[in-house]
Amino acid sequence: MKESPAIIPVTVATLERYRHVCIFYNSKDEEYRILRSFIGAGFNKGDKAFHIIDERSRQDHLRRMEELGIDVTATQATGQLEVRGWENAHLRPGYFDQHAMLALVEEVLTQSKGRGFPFTRWVANMGWALTDLPGVSDMAEYCTRLNYVTPKYDATIL
Repeated sequence: MKESPAIIPVTVATLERYRHVCIFYNSKDEEYRILRSFIGAGFNKGDKAFHIIDERSRQDHLRRMEELGIDVTATQATGQLEVRGWENAHLRPGYFDQHAMLALVEEVLTQSKGRGFPFTRWVANMGWALTDLPGVSDMAEYCTRLNYVTPKYDATIL
Protein backbone atom coordinates (compact mmCIF):
# COMPACT_ATOMS: atom_id res chain seq x y z
CA MET A 1 0.00 0.00 0.00
CA LYS A 2 1.43 3.36 -0.99
CA GLU A 3 1.48 5.78 1.93
CA SER A 4 -0.29 9.07 1.39
CA PRO A 5 1.60 12.11 2.71
CA ALA A 6 -1.36 12.73 5.04
CA ILE A 7 -1.52 9.19 6.47
CA ILE A 8 0.85 7.70 9.06
CA PRO A 9 0.80 3.89 9.48
CA VAL A 10 1.09 2.41 12.98
CA THR A 11 1.03 -1.40 12.77
CA VAL A 12 -2.59 -2.28 11.91
CA ALA A 13 -4.00 1.26 12.06
CA THR A 14 -3.49 4.40 10.02
CA LEU A 15 -3.63 7.86 11.49
CA GLU A 16 -4.31 11.19 9.98
CA ARG A 17 -1.08 13.16 9.79
CA TYR A 18 -1.36 15.31 12.92
CA ARG A 19 -2.16 13.15 15.91
CA HIS A 20 -1.49 12.55 19.54
CA VAL A 21 -2.16 8.89 20.30
CA CYS A 22 -1.92 6.75 23.43
CA ILE A 23 -0.91 3.12 22.91
CA PHE A 24 -1.05 0.45 25.60
CA TYR A 25 1.09 -2.67 25.43
CA ASN A 26 1.93 -5.65 27.64
CA SER A 27 5.68 -6.02 27.13
CA LYS A 28 8.74 -4.34 25.64
CA ASP A 29 8.60 -6.71 22.69
CA GLU A 30 4.98 -5.78 22.02
CA GLU A 31 5.81 -2.07 22.37
CA TYR A 32 8.51 -2.25 19.71
CA ARG A 33 6.45 -4.53 17.46
CA ILE A 34 3.68 -1.91 17.51
CA LEU A 35 6.04 1.02 16.96
CA ARG A 36 8.34 -0.59 14.36
CA SER A 37 6.54 0.60 11.21
CA PHE A 38 5.93 4.10 12.60
CA ILE A 39 9.59 4.56 13.55
CA GLY A 40 11.09 2.86 10.49
CA ALA A 41 8.95 4.76 7.98
CA GLY A 42 9.96 8.03 9.62
CA PHE A 43 13.65 7.37 9.20
CA ASN A 44 13.12 6.35 5.58
CA LYS A 45 11.41 9.69 4.92
CA GLY A 46 14.00 11.78 6.75
CA ASP A 47 11.66 12.68 9.60
CA LYS A 48 12.90 13.74 13.02
CA ALA A 49 12.62 10.99 15.65
CA PHE A 50 12.23 12.29 19.19
CA HIS A 51 12.06 9.49 21.75
CA ILE A 52 11.53 9.76 25.49
CA ILE A 53 12.39 6.60 27.41
CA ASP A 54 13.25 5.26 30.83
CA GLU A 55 16.98 6.04 30.95
CA ARG A 56 17.61 2.57 32.36
CA SER A 57 16.42 1.20 28.98
CA ARG A 58 18.68 3.38 26.79
CA GLN A 59 21.00 0.61 25.55
CA ASP A 60 18.07 -1.70 24.79
CA HIS A 61 16.23 1.10 22.98
CA LEU A 62 19.26 1.97 20.83
CA ARG A 63 19.85 -1.73 20.08
CA ARG A 64 16.26 -2.04 18.89
CA MET A 65 16.71 1.03 16.67
CA GLU A 66 19.79 -0.62 15.14
CA GLU A 67 17.76 -3.79 14.55
CA LEU A 68 15.40 -1.64 12.46
CA GLY A 69 18.39 -0.73 10.27
CA ILE A 70 18.89 2.72 11.79
CA ASP A 71 22.46 3.98 12.04
CA VAL A 72 22.08 5.26 15.60
CA THR A 73 25.45 7.03 15.76
CA ALA A 74 24.96 8.85 12.45
CA THR A 75 21.33 9.82 13.07
CA GLN A 76 22.12 11.12 16.54
CA ALA A 77 24.99 13.16 15.11
CA THR A 78 22.70 14.80 12.54
CA GLY A 79 19.94 15.34 15.09
CA GLN A 80 17.51 13.11 13.23
CA LEU A 81 17.37 10.82 16.29
CA GLU A 82 17.13 12.38 19.72
CA VAL A 83 16.62 10.14 22.73
CA ARG A 84 15.97 11.61 26.17
CA GLY A 85 15.36 9.98 29.50
CA TRP A 86 12.28 10.86 31.49
CA GLU A 87 14.39 13.08 33.75
CA ASN A 88 15.23 15.33 30.78
CA ALA A 89 11.67 15.56 29.52
CA HIS A 90 8.51 14.83 31.49
CA LEU A 91 10.30 14.88 34.84
CA ARG A 92 12.77 17.75 34.28
CA PRO A 93 12.02 19.55 37.54
CA GLY A 94 12.03 16.22 39.42
CA TYR A 95 8.28 15.77 39.03
CA PHE A 96 5.70 16.14 36.26
CA ASP A 97 4.98 19.75 35.36
CA GLN A 98 2.51 19.74 32.46
CA HIS A 99 3.26 23.35 31.54
CA ALA A 100 7.01 22.74 31.37
CA MET A 101 6.37 19.65 29.24
CA LEU A 102 4.06 21.48 26.85
CA ALA A 103 6.75 24.15 26.47
CA LEU A 104 9.27 21.41 25.66
CA VAL A 105 6.93 19.95 23.04
CA GLU A 106 6.61 23.34 21.34
CA GLU A 107 10.37 23.93 21.56
CA VAL A 108 11.33 20.55 20.08
CA LEU A 109 8.76 20.73 17.28
CA THR A 110 9.76 24.29 16.37
CA GLN A 111 13.46 23.39 16.33
CA SER A 112 12.84 20.25 14.28
CA LYS A 113 11.14 22.26 11.55
CA GLY A 114 13.89 24.91 11.72
CA ARG A 115 16.54 22.24 11.22
CA GLY A 116 14.84 21.09 8.02
CA PHE A 117 13.09 17.93 9.18
CA PRO A 118 9.83 17.60 7.22
CA PHE A 119 7.95 15.90 10.03
CA THR A 120 8.51 14.82 13.65
CA ARG A 121 7.62 11.36 14.91
CA TRP A 122 7.56 11.63 18.69
CA VAL A 123 7.54 8.47 20.81
CA ALA A 124 7.22 8.81 24.58
CA ASN A 125 7.26 5.88 26.95
CA MET A 126 5.11 7.02 29.86
CA GLY A 127 5.96 4.36 32.44
CA TRP A 128 6.87 7.09 34.94
CA ALA A 129 3.15 7.98 35.12
CA LEU A 130 2.55 4.76 37.07
CA THR A 131 4.37 6.27 40.05
CA ASP A 132 3.10 8.58 42.74
CA LEU A 133 5.30 11.52 41.74
CA PRO A 134 3.84 14.98 42.16
CA GLY A 135 2.00 16.11 39.03
CA VAL A 136 0.95 12.65 37.84
CA SER A 137 -2.64 13.60 38.60
CA ASP A 138 -2.32 16.29 35.88
CA MET A 139 -1.80 13.68 33.15
CA ALA A 140 -5.33 13.78 31.68
CA GLU A 141 -5.26 17.58 31.50
CA TYR A 142 -1.80 17.48 29.88
CA CYS A 143 -2.99 15.00 27.23
CA THR A 144 -5.99 17.18 26.48
CA ARG A 145 -3.79 20.26 26.10
CA LEU A 146 -1.35 18.30 23.94
CA ASN A 147 -4.22 17.60 21.53
CA TYR A 148 -4.36 21.35 20.85
CA VAL A 149 -0.59 21.71 20.38
CA THR A 150 0.11 18.82 18.00
CA PRO A 151 -1.99 20.03 15.03
CA LYS A 152 0.01 23.28 14.89
CA TYR A 153 3.06 21.30 13.77
CA ASP A 154 4.04 18.66 11.26
CA ALA A 155 4.10 15.93 13.88
CA THR A 156 2.53 12.80 15.29
CA ILE A 157 3.03 12.07 18.97
CA LEU A 158 2.70 8.54 20.33
